[in-house]
Amino acid sequence: MEEKKEIRKKIFKARKEHDDAWIQEKSHVITETLTKLPEYRNAERIMAYADYNHEVITRYMIEQAWKDGKEVAVPKVFGKDMIFYKLTDFSQLESGYFGIPEPREDGETVSWEDAMMIMPGVAFDEKCDRVGYGGGFYDRFLEKHPGICRVAVGFSFQILPEVPTEPTDIRPQVVVTEEKIYRDMQ
Repeated sequence: MEEKKEIRKKIFKARKEHDDAWIQEKSHVITETLTKLPEYRNAERIMAYADYNHEVITRYMIEQAWKDGKEVAVPKVFGKDMIFYKLTDFSQLESGYFGIPEPREDGETVSWEDAMMIMPGVAFDEKCDRVGYGGGFYDRFLEKHPGICRVAVGFSFQILPEVPTEPTDIRPQVVVTEEKIYRDMQ
């Protein structure tokens, strides 16, 4: 099995090989699939992330959530932790941790336990194990908020036969790609 570092390197390279039009097209397909999930339909609140550097474009999901009357929040990094801020307009975002779009600190923080979280990830396997970016932010956050429904989004090239895991990893319950929906059956 590949090491997490090698997996990240391989997937980052693959992401760069896809042009903006491909990323946009597949992100629209992922958004359509995600918004049909019962997890999404039953959620009144969505905890998303602002995409960066050829990730699945979450803007489409956030816009659809607003149209569907859902509240949306996105994270801001503080040290080793994330705090989620309510997002009502994309103008509330600015360049933050490693250049990733984050909400300004003057916004409204939220502490939702009854939300659906849209998680990023570098790679996944069919069991919904996840390789993140290496900071452990989502694992630490979700350890403190176990009731949050976890749905990850990624492109099909991010699905590998197997990914390495640590005891502290918290996997998504669902992974949505442009080709398939994977569910954690454990």
